[in-house]
Amino acid sequence: MNGPHLHAGGRRPSAKNSPSAGHRPALFSTWALRERGGAHRIVIVGGGAGGLELAVHLGEALRKRQHRGTPAEVLLVDASLTHVWKPWLHELAAGTLDGHDAGVEFLQQARRHNFRFHLGTLESLDRQQHELWLEPLVGEDGQEIAPRRAVAYDTLVIAVGSIVNDFHTPGVAEHALALNSAADAQRFHRRLLAECARAETKSDGPVQIAIVGGGATGVELAAELMESVRDIAGLGTELSQEPQPVQMRLIESGARLVGALSEDISREVQADLHRRGVEVLTGRRVTEVAAGHVVLDGHEVLPAALTVWAAGIQGPRVLEKLGGLELSKQRQLLVRDTLQTTRDADVFAMGDCASCVTEPGAGPVPPRAQAAQQEARYLAGALLRRLEDQPVAGFRFHDRGSLVALGSHDAVGRILGRAGRGLRLQGLMARWAYWSVHHAHMVRLQGALRTAVDQLGSWLNGRSQPRVKLH
Repeated sequence: MNGPHLHAGGRRPSAKNSPSAGHRPALFSTWALRERGGAHRIVIVGGGAGGLELAVHLGEALRKRQHRGTPAEVLLVDASLTHVWKPWLHELAAGTLDGHDAGVEFLQQARRHNFRFHLGTLESLDRQQHELWLEPLVGEDGQEIAPRRAVAYDTLVIAVGSIVNDFHTPGVAEHALALNSAADAQRFHRRLLAECARAETKSDGPVQIAIVGGGATGVELAAELMESVRDIAGLGTELSQEPQPVQMRLIESGARLVGALSEDISREVQADLHRRGVEVLTGRRVTEVAAGHVVLDGHEVLPAALTVWAAGIQGPRVLEKLGGLELSKQRQLLVRDTLQTTRDADVFAMGDCASCVTEPGAGPVPPRAQAAQQEARYLAGALLRRLEDQPVAGFRFHDRGSLVALGSHDAVGRILGRAGRGLRLQGLMARWAYWSVHHAHMVRLQGALRTAVDQLGSWLNGRSQPRVKLH
């Protein structure tokens, strides 16, 4: 169903233009925004797969139309200086992600693609003043670099991603690690190296790791860690003598792993992990996380020097401070099929932090990288039409399938064609398809030639460096 008439001033649609009134394009009016004069400022908060691609698309499009229509500028805000492909955080955590693939610099992307970049963390939103507030910028030494500050916007796009949902489980915040960001993944890797060193020096058995959550993140991390810990152990003397240098437990409360995929793929994933030595516990719920162990329902205690929480997602807490915008039960911003938030037509949301239902009776768009990228392409066109007061149809998600990586040389999943027909992939072919998704993302950011050169450099670097990062 197409969206309603939505005006930039944030007024509620009239009854005849409500979502239930029929199928018609939405009209993005900008009359109220032009009262300020100057360039129309589009601010994007969050430089993930969707947010960065949106900035690139818009920046390039605005470069081509500099002398036509309403003048506009794009400002991207992110808490980091580097963009990292989130589906590869498990490889960064395991230490197997090559440096050439670890990320791209936002400032370099901004210079190349005609947008501006601002380093900062979203704190709150003043919708009446059309201003977002950023937290004080603090350096590693604890010294303040920049004070709390405001950034004005005409159109705002929230793309801050998601965090794990701990379901109020005791001890998760204090004792479990999550992979919400590149910083989290790097923190986990340092902890992993420390635990391997402890096991090596104390000779007290394998490294005990518990992963809570049997979705794609948990499964991919388990497979990658089995390989990386074996590589790390092989460089020592004591840990290398262990028949199994790591004891890995993957705990899933549901009946099977990767529930978003078909049952046959789920069975194959579980069989593959079993062959690698991962102990899979399905239908079990973690009731508490403590230092050195996790507690399951039934009061069963399992040792765990490292616990990773990868069970479910929710929106970041900052979404509760955005001027009363409507949230879902998972703390995601509720948006119309135009990706405009339900209470403010000047504020859009996309990616994991948004809950968008595009068809009556359908579920929300799934929180996947491919959905964020499709939303980025949609919004790039929609926001340009907004500058010209042109109507636009609502967003539609096209599922291209899902792939799950199982270590460095294996993957399994299904890709879907435009007619909805599926092709099951497994092994090296599936791994190549998994890699190609990231490759396409990089081509959109930096072009085919530069991406090819980077890939060649990555391959040459890998010939002379250890597979696992040891620092």
